[in-house]
Amino acid sequence: MTSKGPVAVVTGASRGAGRGIAIALGAHGCTVYVTGRSEQAGDSSLPGTIHETAAAVTAAGGKGIPVRVDHADDEQIKQLFERVRDEQQRLDILVNNACALHDRLTAPGHFWEKPLEIVDMLDVGLRSSYVASYYAAPLMIERRGGLVVFTSASGAVHYVFGPAYGAHKAGMDKFAADMAVDFKDYGVVALSIWMGTLLTDRLRQVIASDPVKFGQLERSAETPEFTGHVIWALHNDPGLLEMSGQTLIGAELALKYGIKDQGGRQPRSYRDTHKVAPRVQYPIIIR
Repeated sequence: MTSKGPVAVVTGASRGAGRGIAIALGAHGCTVYVTGRSEQAGDSSLPGTIHETAAAVTAAGGKGIPVRVDHADDEQIKQLFERVRDEQQRLDILVNNACALHDRLTAPGHFWEKPLEIVDMLDVGLRSSYVASYYAAPLMIERRGGLVVFTSASGAVHYVFGPAYGAHKAGMDKFAADMAVDFKDYGVVALSIWMGTLLTDRLRQVIASDPVKFGQLERSAETPEFTGHVIWALHNDPGLLEMSGQTLIGAELALKYGIKDQGGRQPRSYRDTHKVAPRVQYPIIIR
């Protein structure tokens, strides 16, 4: 079952950003392990399953392999990477994207007025990304190469939806920065990528609820596949090692690599639209 082309794991890929990234990597010939909990319609309030995504990866030109993983369970994450080792003997790309997004996350109100379960995104989201990276690292270190990506957004540096969301995004950026320090001598790269507003099924529901208020989002949002094409370009960049540890803006990387979104659109950077930029890590290392 060993694949000749690059092997990737994309977590939380039943739908949304993870689904798009997985399909885009498939279009570039990758074997993609698609993880998530949804195996059949009705498993979530939103459409999408790991099997549907895996089939779409294969249809795009790659090889999709669905694996049901509850990313709240460390043992299931461990078993995922043991399976990748057994079947592929390698791992080239890990995209840490799984996140427990509560339906009330975007609702009006202060954090104490929303369900406490919103903070679960610090378990399935932040902690689960650490655990996935922990078990992926040996596979990459053995080959002295690999790319670990954390999907993030500008909420890392300004208020969006409340403190749990912000802590998750800031944590993803910090994971990339600090894991890069540990990976430095092994040829493995860790990066965080700020994605723009994504045209997911969840966002389409928001737009449909008030087309007058939210209609412009459909014209400006990035497709979920956009970030996947950016990740592929990064994977093939000869200067990738020099970028390790950074938080990068997907829209700016697209300009660098000549990538356009669906319909020839060029998504704008948060640096232009929000006047914000990723925080820069100080070069101090204490061990």
